[in-house]
Parts: sequence; C-alpha cells; structure tokens
Amino acid sequence: MREQPLRADESLLLSGDEAVALAAWHAGVALGAGYPGTPSTEILEAFSALGGHAQWAPNEKVALEVAIGAAYASARALVTMKHVGLNVAADPLFTVAYTGVSGALVIVSADDPGMASSQNEQDNRHFAVAAGVPMLEPSDSQEAYDFTLLAIEISERWNLPVLLRLTTRVCHSKSVLRPRSPLPPPPPPAAYSKLISQRVMIPSNARPAHRRLRAKLAEVAAWNEAEGPNRAIQGTRSLGIVSSGVAAMHVREAAPGAALFKLGMTYPLPIQALASFARSVERCLVVEEGDPWLVDSIRAAGIQVAGKPEMFRFGELNVGRVRRILQGDLSPEPAPPPGKPPELCPGCAHRSVFQALKNLDCIVAGDIGCYSLGALPPFEALDLVLCMGAGIGMGLGLRHALPDDEARRVVSVIGDSTFVHSGITGLVEAIYNPPPTGHVIIILDNGTTAMTGMQEHVGTGRTLDHRRTGKLIFEELARAVGVSSVHVVDPTLNPRAFEGLVAACLQRREISLIVARRTCLLATGRIKELEKAELAACQPECSHD
Repeated sequence: MREQPLRADESLLLSGDEAVALAAWHAGVALGAGYPGTPSTEILEAFSALGGHAQWAPNEKVALEVAIGAAYASARALVTMKHVGLNVAADPLFTVAYTGVSGALVIVSADDPGMASSQNEQDNRHFAVAAGVPMLEPSDSQEAYDFTLLAIEISERWNLPVLLRLTTRVCHSKSVLRPRSPLPPPPPPAAYSKLISQRVMIPSNARPAHRRLRAKLAEVAAWNEAEGPNRAIQGTRSLGIVSSGVAAMHVREAAPGAALFKLGMTYPLPIQALASFARSVERCLVVEEGDPWLVDSIRAAGIQVAGKPEMFRFGELNVGRVRRILQGDLSPEPAPPPGKPPELCPGCAHRSVFQALKNLDCIVAGDIGCYSLGALPPFEALDLVLCMGAGIGMGLGLRHALPDDEARRVVSVIGDSTFVHSGITGLVEAIYNPPPTGHVIIILDNGTTAMTGMQEHVGTGRTLDHRRTGKLIFEELARAVGVSSVHVVDPTLNPRAFEGLVAACLQRREISLIVARRTCLLATGRIKELEKAELAACQPECSHD
C-alpha cells in the first residue's frame, strides 16, 4: 500500500484487507480500531499507511466500544478483528444493535475456515442473526472495497451497525480493483446529540429499542429484495446454485454453465428473490463454506434446496472440492502433503522457559500466541490452550481441584499481548480467590505481538504507527493489585537459575508472578531502528537544551 491517497480512476491489485482499508480511507472513516488477529491484521495497518487514524486496542471489546463512541458522535468508524475476536466483542455488539448509531459503524469479522492460524473455525454468520445486524459478504477485493462503502451507506441510512464478514482467502488474495469514481461524499462534521431514551439501555428503554431494531431489519430486508448487492447469473435450467463470498467464485469456475444466485447481503436474506430463483431451475444447490447456515436459513423459509455433504463442512472450499460437491463424490479426500512441523524460532527466549517447565514436570496451562508451540516437540511442555487469556483461569481451576502434590505442579503461561488482552482479570481473580497452594503465573514478555506480525500493544509503549505513548508495566500492575512475589528476569541469561526460580515459586503458598522478559529476536532490529529514529528526531531539541 502507498501512503498517499490513490486516484479514483486507477486500477489496483490489492488484497481484500487492503481493499477494505482503501474504502475506509475514501469514505473518510474517522477512526479504525481493532486487535491484531490473522487474517484481519493488515486492514488497520494499511489504513494507517494511507493516513487514516488507526489504533490497536487492548482487546476487541474495547476496540468496539471505542468505535461505538465515535459512531455516537456521528463519525464513521471501522472495527476489525478475526472471528474469535467477535466472541470478546459480543457484549457491546448485541446492545449497540438496540441503541443504533448516529454515524456509521462497520464491524469486520475475518473468519478462518480451515483454521490456518486459529483455534477453531467458527462461522460468524450466526452472529448477524443472533445480534440482529445486517451482514455483507464480499467475494474478492473489488467487492471488499464496494461492500465496505455500502456498509457505511447502510449503517448511516438505518443507523445500525453492519457486519462485514470476510474469510481468509478474501483477506489475503489479491485481485484487480477499481476505486469508485467519483469518490463518496465526505461525512458531515462529528457532533453529539443527547438521546437518553435511545442510548441508555435500562429495561424501559431497551424494550422499545428492540422493537425499533426489528422494524429496521424488516426495512433492510425489503431493500435487499429490491436493490441489494445480489446477482442472478443466467445458466442452464437443470442446475441452479446459491452461494456467497469466495465460495461463489469457486462455483463460477467449477460450474460455469450453471445458473448462479450470488448473495452479497446474506442477512437479512432476500427470501422472495431466492424462492423465485429456486423455482426457475430443476435442481437448486447451496454451496457455502463452513456451517450449513445458508441452506438451513433458506429451507426454514420453505424453499426446497439441497446442501453440501457433511464432510465438506470442514476446512476451506476450493474449485476441486466444489466439483466433488456437484458430482456427489463422497470418496475420502487425499491427505495434504506433509509439511515441516512448526517450532519455536532458534534462539527464542520461550525455549528456556519451556525447557525449565519440562525439567520440573509442570502441568502448564497455556494461552494463544507463538508460545503455543511449546506443546510440540522438542518440549511438549504445554498441556492446555483454549482461548485468549484462559491460561490463568484454567491454571487456577486446576489448583483448586487437584490434590496438593499435583496442584503444586501447575503453572500458567501467557504472552505479553495476551496478558493485556484478557489476562489481567485472571491475575485479579488469583488475588481474589487464591488457591490454597498459591499459583505461579509466567508472562512471556517478548515486547511485541509476535504471532500476528510484530504489532504493538499497551505493554510496548508504542501506538499502531510506532509513536511513543503510555506503557503498561506488568510488574507494577501486579504489585498494585496485591501480588507480593514478583520477579522480572531474562530466562536466557542463566537458564539454570531461571529453573531454580520457578521451582522456588512452586513451593510457596502464594501467588507468584514471573515476568520472563526478552525481546523477540525478529522484533529487535525494528525496535532498534525506531529508537534510532526517535533519537535522531530529538537531536536538535537536545542540542538546544
């Protein structure tokens, strides 16, 4: 991505993530907030590179809440996260659908079918129905751009948040894009209007708000029927296919002669248009990635359609798999070629930590991050990985339940970015409900959000664009909430001494926090360059002083 705005008449080759960023820039989005998570991370990085105001939040819930505040001020706001991040942001999501917004609020959920870099492959189309928010699903970079602009228009027209659901292939694949010409008109100036009855969700206000939401969704459904971003492509009468997102692109290649109803807005669905399409063909098949969400929704409306076999519920679709669906081929799929198993980088400080935990025969409750690789050879020293921040809570639960001798072996391991994301409350829980044997928590502080590409976080003291800002000091926070046994150590300097420290903490009947601090080797060069640039920038002022 280039840092200067792009000409409206210029053809570009962009990824879906970059396309969303460009649309946000062209639409005058005032604020982009999020938490880094593959495959969504590059959206805000690209938006920032274009000159947009983008920032990493401690977690997705905070990101959405900040964006809601901006949208209440009649500004345009964008929130980005991977699919599991929407679980964290669900609390404000469900209620902001009731309150509505004054500006535009677009929430990007980047789903990961096939779990290329995730702990599950949940299908976030369910969130649109559960929360009651319109949902758009682009199939390539052009639609990622167009649908981002459309999401802003829909959000401002109906004062509703809009879910823009991408998938890994759309996020990371590059395709040709032509920006809108002329560009969208700029948003009106931000301003706040006092709307207590619509914004304060006590029961007496929330009940009518729910009714307003359902009325708005009925209007959106009627609009989607009449002029929504859906397209019926003519083909043979013998086979019609309903699809959306990248699956529709696979369908076009796998069955070029079939009639296709390509959905752009998948909630609320254009039921009448779908029914008409299904009647126009002899056989109507729904091809979709992930759960049978579309086929179940269409059948629930009384439309007779066929779905894919259960075996194709798992993993990404591609042209070959779509052909097998069309042919009814249920033979076992060939196993993917073996690849090199992932492992911690040579020289990674986490290696010293996991070697110590293995030597001490610890029961280790881990967390989401590159240190999850501690579960694999040669260490095999990580027993549990569930979701962001769960390592501390799971460790505490084990400590409460196990006999003393086993409980004393339990350690919680969490990364620095993950600790900021959702580990702080686990630390507070440890102080509030300490197990009889105490507990040992190790923060693997490598000074970056390493797994998603070396992004900044609250603990690095730098913003998304690497400017200096406030910094959270983990050990000071721990002491402030009541942890008296706090240790900060580089585990690589003396691995035997580090192992001895962990062993000593395991014997104490108190909460112990060890901050294993060593900058990630892959981030060290970038950090030195930033510090060098900062020093150079302050030289004139320093010389004057």
